[in-house]
Amino acid sequence: MKNLIPMLAVLALIGCTSQSNEVVEVPKYTINQFYENVNIGGGSFSPDESKLMINSNESGIYNVYEIDIATGEKTQMTNSTQESYFGQSYFPNDNRFVYSFDEGGNENFKIFMMSTEGQPKDLTPGDSVRNGFWGWSRDEQSMYLMSNKRDPRFMDIYEMQISSMDDEAPISEIIYQNNDGLNVGAISPNERFYALTENITSADGKMYLFDRETGEKTDISVHEGDATYSPQFFGLDNKTLYYNTDEGADFVYLAKRDLETGTVEKVFETNWDVWYAYDSWNEKYRVIGVNQDAKTVVKIFEQETGEEVQLPEIEGGSISSVNISKSENLARLTVSTSASPSNIYVYNFESGELKKLTNTLNPEIDANHLVEGTVVRYKSFDGLEIPAIYYQPKQASADNKVPGLVWVHGGPGGQSRLSYFALIQYLVNHGYAILAVNNRGSSGYGKEFNHLDDKNHGDKDLKDCVAGKDFFASTGVIDMDKVGIIGGSYGGYMTMAALTFEPEAFDVGVNIFGVTNWLRTLKSIPPYWESFRKALYDELGDPTTEDSVRLYNISPLFHTQNVTKPLMVLQGANDVRVLQVESDEIVAGVKANGVPVEYVIFDDEGHGFRKNENAIEGYGQIKVFLDKYLKGEGSEETTAAGGL
Repeated sequence: MKNLIPMLAVLALIGCTSQSNEVVEVPKYTINQFYENVNIGGGSFSPDESKLMINSNESGIYNVYEIDIATGEKTQMTNSTQESYFGQSYFPNDNRFVYSFDEGGNENFKIFMMSTEGQPKDLTPGDSVRNGFWGWSRDEQSMYLMSNKRDPRFMDIYEMQISSMDDEAPISEIIYQNNDGLNVGAISPNERFYALTENITSADGKMYLFDRETGEKTDISVHEGDATYSPQFFGLDNKTLYYNTDEGADFVYLAKRDLETGTVEKVFETNWDVWYAYDSWNEKYRVIGVNQDAKTVVKIFEQETGEEVQLPEIEGGSISSVNISKSENLARLTVSTSASPSNIYVYNFESGELKKLTNTLNPEIDANHLVEGTVVRYKSFDGLEIPAIYYQPKQASADNKVPGLVWVHGGPGGQSRLSYFALIQYLVNHGYAILAVNNRGSSGYGKEFNHLDDKNHGDKDLKDCVAGKDFFASTGVIDMDKVGIIGGSYGGYMTMAALTFEPEAFDVGVNIFGVTNWLRTLKSIPPYWESFRKALYDELGDPTTEDSVRLYNISPLFHTQNVTKPLMVLQGANDVRVLQVESDEIVAGVKANGVPVEYVIFDDEGHGFRKNENAIEGYGQIKVFLDKYLKGEGSEETTAAGGL
């Protein structure tokens, strides 16, 4: 088998295999202190470009905030205490804004408008409907919305007139009725052309051009072999479509198609996946995001010259996303690192001024005490190189060996990346080494690598995770009698698969809302996943066919008698992807073996944590569990003392 992993960014581990006797002691911070850090997102400019709208969880739950760029003053714009509110955008020409939220993690999102007087208005009334903000029309007279209110299986596109939004019943009409399970990827500025995609399998798809004037839908992706397509944007001339594809290649590149002649040419290609691309308002700049070895690398090109814009170097982080203002004078930069939450900067293209607008790290925490992830690679059972991200506690040494945790991402097809996650830093700070594995089947390393686990889940991908123990052993600082496995969603499945099918490989497992019964999960996926159902079944198997035998065999729920090691399970009661009954049943099955099981259910969460108080409780209890069953000692902190 050819070497699937480019070696461009293979990094030598400094100190990982060192036999130094030196122990670096660092303060042990509490989970509460880690959640005094602030997570932020978004960053859209106000129409006059004097303010930025961001989402922040500093109130304990996500709310919408506004930052004055000149003064840095921050104002809270929503005041939710129950649900996380996410700002989507200011209106094009006034300071009203659009935000979204769901209820208890049920994924039925509502779209609200906030008036300039601070009065909220529901733009998508109705229950059990999934809605999404899709953007603004080029003439800035209307807003695009996605909704499945017509048919729960399909997301239609609606156009709502801005001038009518203050009325009791805003004027709204369907501009694309989705009867075929297609997905709208881009709409031309003149609203004539729509780029649509169809998921045939997890590796193969089609792209169509829909002409709204003629009603014709044309397949513009005739190809040999497997290829995926992701429309990015139409040019302002309404004659060019830009899209990402891996047609004829292992990695995704940016291409463009002339709508009149059908001519296709590559625009930007590298030996990593192009994640996204867009042009600024008047096409002065083109922004391209590349997924380079688990890290986003942003490139900005000046269109007139074709030269790359040299953004400023920012100490202690790298630019992970960019939003260019309508005037094309300013850029919002999101700067990230695996050892601290992201921060937002504003950069002035003309003056070169760079201004930091947020400080998200809790001042009680010294950044020097946290650990940056390091990209590593190791050989799996069959010689395949597996990429991973390694976090080594500062107190680890040959004479002070620490427990290890193999961390498995969600998906299938997800990727562990060099981004901040409080739980990882919390556990590393308390002396747990973590290897975040990108097992075969992970995205970001080419489509061949991405599909090596198709209809093979719980087998070779699991062996990749078990082989992570060999990497741990090579460091010389891990206590190999104390190695566990942890993961969420698909990673939770891998945790349960490890405890079930490789029962002696790991000493404990932590399953965070993980799949345990593929037959039930694949039959009970949300109706709005209909357009992805065929591709999902292609990758995992169709539970209504003979695939059901294999799905039964790889589902840990039906093999709980094999589990002998302590287990912890976290579950959201409102999870629509992994139903609570799955966790209820796996817990009951493992308990029947007389195996220690800790089970924590959150009544007001879905597929993941939105509320700080729940994350503090859940993640704090993970450390208590690991201290007891992996370290073999009592927790250094107690819930009663507020120090989890």
